[in-house]
Amino acid sequence: MIDYLLLFFGIISYRALPVNDLPNVDYPAIQISASLSGASPETMASSVALPLEKQLSTIDGVESMSSISYTGKTTINMTFSLDKNIDSAANDVSAAISAASKKLPSNMSQSPTYKKVNPVAQPIMYYVVSSKTMKVSEIEDYVQTQLIPAISQVNGVSQAVIFGEAQYAVRLRMDPEKMAARNVGINEVYNAVVQGNVNLPGGTIDGKNITYNIDSSGQLKNAKQYNSLIVGYHNGSPIHIADIGNATDSSETEKSMKTIIKPGEETPGVFVAVFKQPGANAIAVTDNIKNKMDVVRQTLPKSINTSLLYNKADYINSSVKDVEITLITTIILVVCVVFLFLGNVRATLIPGITVPLSLIATFGIMSVLGFSLNTISLMALSLAAGFVVDDAVVVMENIVRKIEAGEQPVSAAFSGSREICFTVLSMTISLVIVFIPILFMDGIVGRLFREFAVSIAAAILISGFISLTLTPMMCAYIVKNKKNNSDKVHPIIK
Repeated sequence: MIDYLLLFFGIISYRALPVNDLPNVDYPAIQISASLSGASPETMASSVALPLEKQLSTIDGVESMSSISYTGKTTINMTFSLDKNIDSAANDVSAAISAASKKLPSNMSQSPTYKKVNPVAQPIMYYVVSSKTMKVSEIEDYVQTQLIPAISQVNGVSQAVIFGEAQYAVRLRMDPEKMAARNVGINEVYNAVVQGNVNLPGGTIDGKNITYNIDSSGQLKNAKQYNSLIVGYHNGSPIHIADIGNATDSSETEKSMKTIIKPGEETPGVFVAVFKQPGANAIAVTDNIKNKMDVVRQTLPKSINTSLLYNKADYINSSVKDVEITLITTIILVVCVVFLFLGNVRATLIPGITVPLSLIATFGIMSVLGFSLNTISLMALSLAAGFVVDDAVVVMENIVRKIEAGEQPVSAAFSGSREICFTVLSMTISLVIVFIPILFMDGIVGRLFREFAVSIAAAILISGFISLTLTPMMCAYIVKNKKNNSDKVHPIIK
């Protein structure tokens, strides 16, 4: 009855196990970003990165910290020890940023922000969004407002980010000669832009029966509105931006080109990378994303094209199927070798049943422990096929020997399994102990091979249990006594 339950829960667990390429490894890491428009890399490193690094270095459990500073932006990457809770680390980073904020420049365009990252996590899908008639900033606006929110709602998706983003911005290009002719300095242009581009509440007007809200829209939204902005006055006449320069619609990263190159055409566009949550089923997540994208395409303008560039699920399916075929081949070869030496079809049927049952029951243990079907865990089961057959063969050989000596099959099953019980236990425990040191390995390698050690040890333990329960029962009813067979020598031994 117990063996039937092991088979039942093993099959159910196999169907429910998530499928991934590698075991889930949640490596605690945090990335901090800060911006100061126009600042040189040296200024970003000394004025922004250095104060933050000094404060962040006081956090407990930091294994490494590195920063990259370039024009207008600084990025700091921190990794923590594996036993550090990522939420606790995030709270420590937030407190450190708050403490360092007093030492940072007051005119920063973006205050320091942080986000949790996983250095070993890779996108499971890449989508290309392009258009022949739209600018990159317009494409990105549709991606940010429609595509990314829809994908983020899919169960199992961690985040969706844009690669090659080009956020909309207005650029002012001033003519020094025209500015000098009208006696206008660059500081006056700056002050005019700041004062003329505000959005403040206008208050309310209360009447006897009704109250009016005053809406003062002072936000400039495009280059045309900036061109008409008054900078100052010259000889009583107003000076507009258009009189001393030109405002153009552009993007924050104007000097970098975002072009999607296809055979025979080049179109502006962006990449959208999709990350899955730790432990989520990669196959199910990608299928759900495809279904969601079919719905999103109907809401986008017809001039926007979306195409799937990369789907990690294809490679995962291929690799997992290869390992599954290897596992099945291993079981068949093990059974064939047993038959080659036993020379008895009925006796060979016993390991032919106990070996797959031991491996199938292991899926139940993997499900309870939160493991997944991946190349590492399936490789462990492939290797386990050679271990789990030993127990069944040892018990079966002892029982068959007693039956051939003239003892009744049922009696031989009881006495034979009782005699060999201690040997089977010692074999099982010694094999399991071999894989225990892998559980105590440190770092990423230890995390990756933890599923390997537990899976193969669980298969061996289950095999030991089955060899002392199911194998004797099957020997009692399957193996038959053949007269004059006790002195028969196997052809291979001859």
